[in-house]
Amino acid sequence: MDIAPLQQYKAIPVTPIKDTHSLPVRAAIVALVRNEELFEMRLAVRQIEDRFNSRFNYPYVFVNDVPFTEEFMQGIRDVTRAPVEFGILDHDSWKVPEWIDQERYEHVKQTAKYPHGEKDSYRKMCRFQSGYLHRHPLLKDLEYYWRIEPSVEYFCDIEQDPFLFMKQNGLKYGWNIALPEFMETVPTLWNTTKEFIKKHPEHLAPHSLHSWLLDDHGEYNGCHFWSNFEIVDLSFYRSPQYQAFFNYLDQAGGFFYERWGDAPVHSIAAALFLNASQVHYFDQLGYFHPSVYTCPVGSKERGKCVCNSDRSMVQNGYCTVHFRNTKHQVLHPDSKVSNVHSGPVLDARPYVGN
Repeated sequence: MDIAPLQQYKAIPVTPIKDTHSLPVRAAIVALVRNEELFEMRLAVRQIEDRFNSRFNYPYVFVNDVPFTEEFMQGIRDVTRAPVEFGILDHDSWKVPEWIDQERYEHVKQTAKYPHGEKDSYRKMCRFQSGYLHRHPLLKDLEYYWRIEPSVEYFCDIEQDPFLFMKQNGLKYGWNIALPEFMETVPTLWNTTKEFIKKHPEHLAPHSLHSWLLDDHGEYNGCHFWSNFEIVDLSFYRSPQYQAFFNYLDQAGGFFYERWGDAPVHSIAAALFLNASQVHYFDQLGYFHPSVYTCPVGSKERGKCVCNSDRSMVQNGYCTVHFRNTKHQVLHPDSKVSNVHSGPVLDARPYVGN
């Protein structure tokens, strides 16, 4: 079943952001958020404003499965001078599809032992952010988005524009945290992916990061980029190969029969359909998402960030090191050097206000 075209959102009265053409890149900072998360969302926006956006004025887009309250909208506008748009998602993008066996699904929810295993809303969210968020009408004129979530924090001032950095360097996907997935949530995701690739080998990038997804025995390792921070060229998610991949996964039912997350879906797609040179690790951005803390190594000495790199949790983790090595090997196939940084570097220096 194909994804519904944008015209089918016609019942949603939204107006796409119009003033991005005056910016270096047509981009926005985007969040899927609930009314009851106002305080946590204000915290995240305030962080983004202080560290970056007060100097660049990129718009924000907030999407909800119910109408935003006046309190929420005013609460967000009070912490930024940037343009802000609020939208509601389409019902068809936030439902259990008709091809899902309800009896089987209910049994899964009742017996699941992994985090969020009993929740309808979590699965709907993962499906929406895998296949529908990037096609919401409020995003239709954008080239890039930077995804944020409630309660995230940023520790480093960002003087260089990450959107412009992505565009100038031909980057399609940017990430900051990589960790292994709970494998019990994705038991058939990799086999379903292999079925898709067998049917559509033409979608594989010639210099992909596919080996990043595999352990030393050639088995799926669960490595994925946390999508609560991602900066993406939206032409990637709108591409025929990504759309076809999402459709195939959606029909397989794993968003509901298991608990496939948007993060492993995005990550597998980036590793298979993009060249290694198009995927970038933003390792100079200190970042906190509840439960995971990352700080650039050496930032204390350089004075760039207000975080302690000794507490940083993921820079030397398996998935991060494996990414660095895989990317280096793809870009430099004759080299044996491990644990290196490759590609352009985003400058994250202290900002001194006027």
